[in-house]
Amino acid sequence: MGQLLIRNVDDELKEALRARARRHGRSLEAEARATLAESLVEIPRRGFGSAVVRLFRDDPYEPGEIEEARLHGWQTPDFDRE
Repeated sequence: MGQLLIRNVDDELKEALRARARRHGRSLEAEARATLAESLVEIPRRGFGSAVVRLFRDDPYEPGEIEEARLHGWQTPDFDRE
């Protein structure tokens, strides 16, 4: 495994990392490795369809009800609005 030396670390940052290491029951070095590893994990990207589902998952309307609701003048989602 490789080694990494980080110079000129702010004293307050080092103490914060040391305190975090104590809370997690790790050495300063192990905490630094864990922090680096956690920060570099990529969050899986979701597609456009997933984003739309998240936006409208709480929509109370069933398919076909939007047109009926509009006939009655009820508030409905506006999918054309940006």
